[in-house]
Amino acid sequence: MRILLAEDDSMLGEGVWQLLRRQGHAVDWVKDGLAAERALLGGAPYELVLLDLGLPGKSGKEVLADLRRDDEHVPVLILTAQGTYRGRVAALDDEADDYLVKPFDLDELTARIQALHRRNSARAEPVIEHGRLTLNPATHEVVLNGAPVNLSAREFVVLHALLEQPGRPLSRSRLEERLDGWGEIESNLVEVHVHALRNKLGAEWIKTLRGVGYMVPRLAPENSREPAAHTPS
Repeated sequence: MRILLAEDDSMLGEGVWQLLRRQGHAVDWVKDGLAAERALLGGAPYELVLLDLGLPGKSGKEVLADLRRDDEHVPVLILTAQGTYRGRVAALDDEADDYLVKPFDLDELTARIQALHRRNSARAEPVIEHGRLTLNPATHEVVLNGAPVNLSAREFVVLHALLEQPGRPLSRSRLEERLDGWGEIESNLVEVHVHALRNKLGAEWIKTLRGVGYMVPRLAPENSREPAAHTPS
């Protein structure tokens, strides 16, 4: 899951960031409200926002208000030292999805994140079906010719991006944007994951357009052949 963590407490932020990374999430950590706003406006969309109300520069309350004004339905979990009942009601009235009072147990944070993710899966992106290839964004499952294909988290991100619009090439820089937050982006990282995907799916599923980028081809008409069947490794 791609998560934005907006928390100015360095010790707390470091602990949460390390925890989420160990759990396999892609996490962008910012320490003020203006940086949170920039992160929400640019790059790939987030699946969850962990938002401290007491951010410098621009408060978490203002960041949340702007986010909801833009009709963003990304789940938001408020992190705050304001533990009063009135404060909790105010946060939920501002369209936060949940509320966690500092200091909190990291196991409780994990449980809240999992609950929000399950709740949001009901309105998650639809399953993508492209011929004999199926990708489920909610469960991160890929099936080819009726058999599951085991992909790494980064491979899944690249394939998902390419399958969103078959026939439309994506440049390496655009794919790097989708991978941003999964650690340092090495110069050949996209090429490495495309190579791995071709090994697992078959080279015919991802085409290289020299000087342009990569593309999943559109399906041929019914009276034409699809890419040849490939048994996942």
